[in-house]
Amino acid sequence: MKPFNVLGIQQVAIGGLDKSKLANFWVNLMGLQKINSFRSEFENVDEDILRLGNGPSAVEIDIMQPVDPDKKPKVHEPQLNHIGLWIDDLPKCVEWLKTMGVRFTPGGIRKGAAGFDVCFIHPKGNDEFPFCSEGVLVELVQAPEDVISFYRKHQV
Repeated sequence: MKPFNVLGIQQVAIGGLDKSKLANFWVNLMGLQKINSFRSEFENVDEDILRLGNGPSAVEIDIMQPVDPDKKPKVHEPQLNHIGLWIDDLPKCVEWLKTMGVRFTPGGIRKGAAGFDVCFIHPKGNDEFPFCSEGVLVELVQAPEDVISFYRKHQV
């Protein structure tokens, strides 16, 4: 039996060459609220963090552009860059998935743009780790206690 639970969607990340165009749609037209920004030369990302909904069940919509469109990772290819999942015990989750043969991206567990511990499941498998997320990058995010309590209480 797996020693962790996927609680819900933490985020959906959308990339493009110009995040101002993404902001026009998601903020100006759809009405999402910008709550933060994040920039990392190492991860080649310049992103705005938007919020959909309120409270522990709110979902981030991260709109991203590359710092340098010619460098990797290319956060704008594919445009649906990744989906983030709340995990109740990230270290146990990663340890267990590795024993099952799941491939992770380099970098291990680290602080993500929103301040939570994160790691990424690689979209492609290899000989050593044949299991992957089959083409879509998946971010596993350590849920804070209020999110864990909310999902356990509501069994969402």
